[in-house]
Amino acid sequence: MQVYKGKSVFGGVAIGKIYVYQKGEQQVRRRHISDTQSEKERYHQAMEIAMAQLGELYEKAKEEVGEANAAVFEVHQMMMEDDDFIESVEHIIDNQQVNAEYAVAITGDNFAQMFAAMDDEYMQGRAADVKDISERLITVLNGGASGGIQSDEPVIVLADDLAPSETVQMDKDKVLSFVTVHGSLNSHTAILARTMSIPALVSTGMELTEDLDGKMAIVDGSNGCIYVDPDEETLEGMQESIRKEQEQKELLHKLKGKENVTLDGQKVMLYANIGNIKDLAMVMQNDAGGIGLFRSEFIYLESEDFPTEEEQFLIYRQVAETMAGKRVIIRTLDIGADKKCDYFEMEEEENPAMGCRAIRICLTRPEIFKTQLRALLRASAFGNIAIMYPMITSMWEVKKIKEIVEEVKQELTEQGIGFGNPLQGIMIETPAAVMLSEALAKEVDFFSIGTNDLTQYTLAIDRQNEKLDDFYDSHHPAVLEMIRMVTENAHKAGIWAGICGELGADLELTQEFLAMGVDELSVSPGRILPIRKIILETNVEEYRKQHKK
Repeated sequence: MQVYKGKSVFGGVAIGKIYVYQKGEQQVRRRHISDTQSEKERYHQAMEIAMAQLGELYEKAKEEVGEANAAVFEVHQMMMEDDDFIESVEHIIDNQQVNAEYAVAITGDNFAQMFAAMDDEYMQGRAADVKDISERLITVLNGGASGGIQSDEPVIVLADDLAPSETVQMDKDKVLSFVTVHGSLNSHTAILARTMSIPALVSTGMELTEDLDGKMAIVDGSNGCIYVDPDEETLEGMQESIRKEQEQKELLHKLKGKENVTLDGQKVMLYANIGNIKDLAMVMQNDAGGIGLFRSEFIYLESEDFPTEEEQFLIYRQVAETMAGKRVIIRTLDIGADKKCDYFEMEEEENPAMGCRAIRICLTRPEIFKTQLRALLRASAFGNIAIMYPMITSMWEVKKIKEIVEEVKQELTEQGIGFGNPLQGIMIETPAAVMLSEALAKEVDFFSIGTNDLTQYTLAIDRQNEKLDDFYDSHHPAVLEMIRMVTENAHKAGIWAGICGELGADLELTQEFLAMGVDELSVSPGRILPIRKIILETNVEEYRKQHKK
């Protein structure tokens, strides 16, 4: 058995034979052309055909993965019609008196190298897009058609890299998974793979040899591994994983696409909590209505130094684009307490849970805060992003946050950098915020109740101390009454209130939260479908009558 490690694009397990996908590198020969005008006309005719192909791909992708993710093919059309690209091709045909295929190949190589040399990671990724449109034009000029998978059974596609067009054109019934030797997590192909729910790995570093073709393999998307010629023990373990996955899929099949509405018509937003981009796979699989908590601090925890504005922007943008218009609530960094970064160089504290953490770091070190806000505001132009601020205890904190946000917006405007207009909300996770919730509700767009810390601070119990487990009661009447109070105060001000803490996933309390009028529950992806089942089976008014105190 051989095991290769790669970067996980999408989770899940696939077992099957490997199909080594060869791009069929096109041999472009340089030929002398005397009638350059006719050759340029041939190039423009090929462009028209290629543009039509991209239009068809856009429609196919829009149907399969949504409009936002299909937009890559509109981008390809724009790149193909780019004046600089066209002028370069025509200039080479005229000056060197060569065939259109050769002129396109040279132009494509030059433009791809230009993008690859850029500092911006997103722009570097566009090098693959240029190669894709060049290959398409050359194929049309050669009178060829795009290739596909030649197999009678579903396979694990193994390739050096895959262009977005190749991914979309694949017959999904024939694809169990795809694995690439190279490729980036930021590529359009990776985004398409996530939305198609295909287990996938990139950047495995495998040597693409013909002897791999037809071999049995297992792709473990969750752990980023591919096992070639797996042993019996590994095979049995992965088959059990697939069995469990299938059970979940059957539940999803019954509930997918159903609106989260109770029997008596009360609607609830059912969102997912995630820590990084890899979790998006589970969000899609479990049919979440959006992301109610993106824990941005993991970007910091997984870095050896402060993540730059550009690094953060690319991550936030990718999440927003992948969610294709569904709401993505991103919590600003919640460093401190049990989540520490050495490079923050924070002083030791006797009681870190009540020390310099979350918004307190942001307001005392505004340079860190502003970098994140710039990235968030820029990314909000690419999707439905909302920003949420943790550990609020007072009105002055909210007003100070709003001042800083306006400063950042002004800076971006002066620099000519585009940004959206995201909703601004706060986490209610301290008793102080609960007691001030009526006033705070007039200053923000939404509340999200962080029940983990709210329970800790309300009961004065360190939730990390296992010796106090018998005293820690997440169902404590005081905690539930606080949730009720916050929800009522939010509604008085005309805003919505949700729960993003672990209590939101407690199936014993789902009906109680519905009775309180909680508008949103944001939970781990695997909890979405069980909660949806309860919502669909509940008559809230009947529940209230039966549990009237």
